[in-house]
Amino acid sequence: MTSSRFDRRTFLAGAAAGVAFFPGRARAASFPPGEVNIINTGANDSFALQALIKDQKYLEEFNLTVNQQNVSDGIKLTAAIVTNSADIGILTGFSQVFPAIENGAPLKIIGGAMQQPDFVVATGNPDVKSLKDLEGKTVGTGAVGALVYAAMAAMLKKHNVDLNKVTFVNIGSSSDVFKAIVAKKVDAGPVQHDFAKLAIQSNLRLIADALKEIPQFANQGTFTSDRAIAQKRDVLVRTLAAYGRSYRFVNSAGSEAAYVKAYVEGVGPGAEEAGRDRWTWIQSVQGYDNAIAMTAARINYMQQLNVALGVQKAVLPLEQVADMSLARDAVKLLR
Repeated sequence: MTSSRFDRRTFLAGAAAGVAFFPGRARAASFPPGEVNIINTGANDSFALQALIKDQKYLEEFNLTVNQQNVSDGIKLTAAIVTNSADIGILTGFSQVFPAIENGAPLKIIGGAMQQPDFVVATGNPDVKSLKDLEGKTVGTGAVGALVYAAMAAMLKKHNVDLNKVTFVNIGSSSDVFKAIVAKKVDAGPVQHDFAKLAIQSNLRLIADALKEIPQFANQGTFTSDRAIAQKRDVLVRTLAAYGRSYRFVNSAGSEAAYVKAYVEGVGPGAEEAGRDRWTWIQSVQGYDNAIAMTAARINYMQQLNVALGVQKAVLPLEQVADMSLARDAVKLLR
């Protein structure tokens, strides 16, 4: 009778082959070597997830080597994809992709990442007690059209704030916005949830939560160029699968220690408490997209927001802006 347990002979044979007790390495052997150029934003959550993916060897599981770069906002990231200096942008806002496509850029959204909006609005100005009070004030964001700007503008519009009466200051990532608020360079701005406790400790106040204000907002997406899809489709699918593996792991209850360790590795010494706070928030909302693919509803909401903000002229057909077949193929690799 065949036993499901490894005997000594199996162990020695596997040890000689160097793969038997390393499932990821054994799995990698079923894929041809691939190289992918990934570009993400420079926010703390990006650095943390990148570190976790490295620690867990998820890219190696799919026989991929990676060239990694991070930039301050999605506008710079989009330019890198358009000019083919990067293959794929993953942990990034993507509202800027639609007007780029509208203007002829050969881009496609191919998946989701952090699906729920991950911002709270912090202020150090005692006169600012609500979003409406930000008329006549300075607000730190990213570039017009980038994730941090889009989320903040969406919240302000919901509360009938006249955006022409708000001075938006292009600070960069939400991490940079937090520093600018603490330094009183701006009156307010959106920061990620892992800064909430630190904001209060820094004598800031939290006046809005994007998850409650704009629940339809899609925080991060994944996109690439038509050229990369044509030339490196298999590599892109495996990259999505590797990241999908990390989404499912971080969403699971047993990932706290590994995530906090990765958060410290990515962000720096002393970040354990912020890492635990972020992990707790992710657990509470199941923040990452286990399905990898983004829904049509979220894509269309982001387009409608762009039109309302004057960033985009019209809502484009779904097939012109998105191709979720790569995400569906990536999910198959995770079964």
